[in-house]
Amino acid sequence: MIIIVYSETNAGSIESNLGLPEYSYYFVLKEFRPVLEQLGIVVAVSDPAREVDAIYRSARAHGESCVFLSFSPPHKTVVDLVCPTIPVFAWEFSTLPNEVWFGEPRHDWRYVFNKLGSAITHSVFTADSVRRAMTPEFPVVSIPAPVWDRFAVLREKLSIANHPDGVVLNVAGTVIDSRSVDLSPYSPPRRRDPKPDLLRPPALARREPIQVHVGGVVYTSVFNPYDGRKNWYDMISGFCWAFRDVEDATLVLKLTHNDARIGIDNLLENVYKLTPFKCRILLIHGYLSDADYENLVSATTYVLNTSHGEGQCLPLMEFMSCGKPAIAPVNTAMADYVDRDNAFVLDSNTEPSHWPHDPRQAYRTLRYRIDWGTLLAAYKESYRVAKQDPEKYRKMAQHAVRQLQLHCSRAVVKERLLAFFASHAGVGDGDGNGGNNAPQVAEKASA
Repeated sequence: MIIIVYSETNAGSIESNLGLPEYSYYFVLKEFRPVLEQLGIVVAVSDPAREVDAIYRSARAHGESCVFLSFSPPHKTVVDLVCPTIPVFAWEFSTLPNEVWFGEPRHDWRYVFNKLGSAITHSVFTADSVRRAMTPEFPVVSIPAPVWDRFAVLREKLSIANHPDGVVLNVAGTVIDSRSVDLSPYSPPRRRDPKPDLLRPPALARREPIQVHVGGVVYTSVFNPYDGRKNWYDMISGFCWAFRDVEDATLVLKLTHNDARIGIDNLLENVYKLTPFKCRILLIHGYLSDADYENLVSATTYVLNTSHGEGQCLPLMEFMSCGKPAIAPVNTAMADYVDRDNAFVLDSNTEPSHWPHDPRQAYRTLRYRIDWGTLLAAYKESYRVAKQDPEKYRKMAQHAVRQLQLHCSRAVVKERLLAFFASHAGVGDGDGNGGNNAPQVAEKASA
């Protein structure tokens, strides 16, 4: 089988696109690729409209089955190809876009699904949303990104217990520590004043990484500071209120955006409003080597998510795969793997919202709003467990590993992909030789 793959962001553009809309599709494709390579020959393209059908025709001429997996939101998926095309997408809202704007019919996702005939998403929540918008029989499957196996080596290194002395991280970027940064420029009287540029120049950051010690009971979240869906204000405010008088509670915010300056200003304005507090907040912006990322995971006691919904949430899945219990709601994609045995669960309820790519910002859907009181209680109880109940913590950590294995291991994902491809018209009808002719196909396609 020839499996053609595409993501608008690729290895050459990820650094400049980090934090921009749909940048995470690159990481999802990167996680899927090892599994796809077990099923056939994977050919990446950069221009689907020009490249895909040429590869498909060459594959069919050699007796190969062929499918195009577009790791893109449906409204950015090419719909008029001869090659069987399956959009692979994430979604976290109660309804799918079902209206047209700017004269682009693909903004109505039903149009895309009718043209393509099937879809792959990453959660039961989204698969159910697709069936409600289409028909109960519409061929859509929930297949999460297979992240669990990638952390096998790290799981062997990690002790279930918290790292007793903390860790030292080398950050090729910027570190802002609430205990040392001057927050006065972010006070209300100076709100309109120019803010200091706290981001270190990239060349200097790479040449002279900053060392920062992370220890205590550590709560970690990885997010784009410009993405309002992540609801970071509740995360920070709940943390500061819960640990106002607790010196060994640390909140690590790993920021993912190529230019986080304005986002950092907004974060620090909100941190100022919560002063005084004895707990510690660390903002980390920049590159962490694999070893330092592993150190961050190792130092982390709990992984945090307070978002309005998730299409799957790779950082949450990664940390839980390493045995880190969570503080998170059980809704949208998180309902597939977060439960009361591996997390301190946040209550949530729906509220009106708009589709994120709709320039009209018309209220057409629902998102989730967490109950702040349950967040405050979760912080306090999780801290107690970390300090006083190591057996409960150990059980939560073990359950996190087991649950994520069942949810997003490569074996589970491979089985679901095989079943879906077998039932998909035009994909499973090749000669079944597993891609023996694929090198010729790939060579001709790139010629």
